[in-house]
Amino acid sequence: MPIRLHRCRQTWLHWQAEACWRVQSALDDMGIDYEVVKHRRSDRAEVRRLTGQPWFPVIEFEDGTAYHEESRDMAETIRAGRLDGKRGATPT
Repeated sequence: MPIRLHRCRQTWLHWQAEACWRVQSALDDMGIDYEVVKHRRSDRAEVRRLTGQPWFPVIEFEDGTAYHEESRDMAETIRAGRLDGKRGATPT
């Protein structure tokens, strides 16, 4: 099973100012296999369960752990090839 990217249901412009799109495009650029899980902005229960906070985007690993930071930091981590180092980390 690939990792799961929990993100808002819609990204409107597909530009780098959108947090969810910023992380999704970094995953695409690095050729990382993932599944998109789209959420309504009003329904963040699963994101809260994973991370204890309501903000998108969140990467859920196969082991059930989650990774969330500011989207710019997440994209930088992904593009630097350090995403695997976030696996198993305590949710933020």
